[in-house]
Amino acid sequence: MASEVEKWVEEVARQTEPKAVHWCDGSEQEARRLIEIGIKEEKIDGKPVFTELNHTKWPNSYLHRSHPSDVARTENLTFICHSSKETTGPNNNWMAPEEAKKIMSRLSRGCMKGRTMYVLPFVMGDPDSSSAKLCVQVTDTSYVALSMRIMTRMGSTALNRIGKQSGFIKGLHSIGALDPARRFIMHFPEDNLVWSIGSGYGGNALLGKKCISLRLASWMGFNEGWLAEHMIIIGIEDPKGNIDYLVAALPSACGKTNLAMLRSSLPGYKVWTLGDDIAWLRIGEDGRLWASNPEMGFFGVAPGTSPNTNPVMVETLKAGTFYPTIFTNTALDTDTSEPWWEDLTSAYPPHLLDWQGNKFIPGQNKAAHPNSRFTASVLQCATLSKKFNDPAGVPISGIILGGRRSNLIPLVYESFDWQHGVFSGAMMGSETTAAAAHKTGILRRDPMAMLPFCGYNMGDYFSHWLKIGKKLRKAPKIFFVNWFRKDADGKFLWPGFGENIRVLKWIIERTKEISGAKETHIGLVPDIKSFELDGLNIPKENVEKTFSIDEGKWDNELNEAESFFEKFGPHMPAELHEEFDILEKKLKL
Repeated sequence: MASEVEKWVEEVARQTEPKAVHWCDGSEQEARRLIEIGIKEEKIDGKPVFTELNHTKWPNSYLHRSHPSDVARTENLTFICHSSKETTGPNNNWMAPEEAKKIMSRLSRGCMKGRTMYVLPFVMGDPDSSSAKLCVQVTDTSYVALSMRIMTRMGSTALNRIGKQSGFIKGLHSIGALDPARRFIMHFPEDNLVWSIGSGYGGNALLGKKCISLRLASWMGFNEGWLAEHMIIIGIEDPKGNIDYLVAALPSACGKTNLAMLRSSLPGYKVWTLGDDIAWLRIGEDGRLWASNPEMGFFGVAPGTSPNTNPVMVETLKAGTFYPTIFTNTALDTDTSEPWWEDLTSAYPPHLLDWQGNKFIPGQNKAAHPNSRFTASVLQCATLSKKFNDPAGVPISGIILGGRRSNLIPLVYESFDWQHGVFSGAMMGSETTAAAAHKTGILRRDPMAMLPFCGYNMGDYFSHWLKIGKKLRKAPKIFFVNWFRKDADGKFLWPGFGENIRVLKWIIERTKEISGAKETHIGLVPDIKSFELDGLNIPKENVEKTFSIDEGKWDNELNEAESFFEKFGPHMPAELHEEFDILEKKLKL
């Protein structure tokens, strides 16, 4: 008797009409064959899916160019299809499930003609963990099949675990015609299904990424009593060998990966990497919050990544295990067959093809797309924590929330308590970047860096955070960071990167009540006497400016936050309205 997976795959094949169906086993031999297919056989927009790069300098690395119209997450074409629009919330695009499935069925009819359907069974999370989720995605491009092998625990082991079960998470993906007018990313949380067509870009096509591990998982967590968050997980080791674990939520292209792989400027301090993007948070039997990373790879923004800003990431990209590294929409140095992007080196190589494969002319365009990416295995990371594969995860001492703000928000502050931290996180704003298809530099509310990824009404999401806090016997402290504050001349006040260990040190010390702080209306900022300044090569007054808070400029922030809260109507928890009133009164005193 056919398994439920086989039945579903047969059903999809009848609809999409591929020329062949290949069940991926996750082997190295299969990965080499996928690369060969992408180089010699499969094409996107008339170009090979993969171009082989210089394996001497960038071992086992390949370049992929997506369609020019398909270079970022398309939030306007991403829908959350709960049966109730109220459940979906104003933070998401909604479409009735029946209507959405009719549209997707029509667009998917025969969409894989002439192409191979790859069946990708995978596990999100450690297979030995009770919180792991079993998934199957189908796709019609070798780029997605190879990338999912890097990003997840994909292969025969996952398929064997699913066995005859019917409760696995389904992902149906096809590049279709790569036509923006025929492009949708539909989520059906009540059916454990993601259905994507018309895009080959990572966040829209690697369905284990944001679609399953955040949008669907956040809804699962809401119903099952845990949190799926857009967060890195790191361990901070002090000179005595003690390790404390933190999670941090920062919007895309706001320094998440740099922080996850931070190389400390302080002697004796080390940062251990457990994840650079996704954290699943559960309450342990000890009453503490525990975190694990459901992924196996990094899908990071290339521009700005360099030996100066993130040496660990560059080393990871060059590590070259049997897992390949894929560069997407970077430039190509035709003299050396190396990938290149802005800030990788101080000067442009003399002969570059830009991200679309055209001759690059400095001053006329960008060499690499601003949202160009790399996909690499975590197993290549030299700073990978020994706890990475621990099924229990790691206990969390502190939660960091942050964004990109040129002014107003200090370098770091601590919330007064869990409820206040949830309130501050709910009104969080960040200046937009190139990671999604919208204008850059525009301030938008992005609570917990989850606005594009929360798979249900965000008012209920805030309530869920509050409920989690009440169940914790020892709740982590909640902190806020902003590496991007500028002076009157538009220059960054804080050097960032390796110096951010000083902020992490203060945060860890605050979780243990051994470092000083001063109370402000928004939270507790460092007492500069207890903040590590030794060896910091910037004026002390600049540090003081990063801690400063101009209470007279917070009116607009409150007005915008109030308007944002109003969108959620009765779903917005009363506790956050109370916190809003408290802050408003403080500002009027």
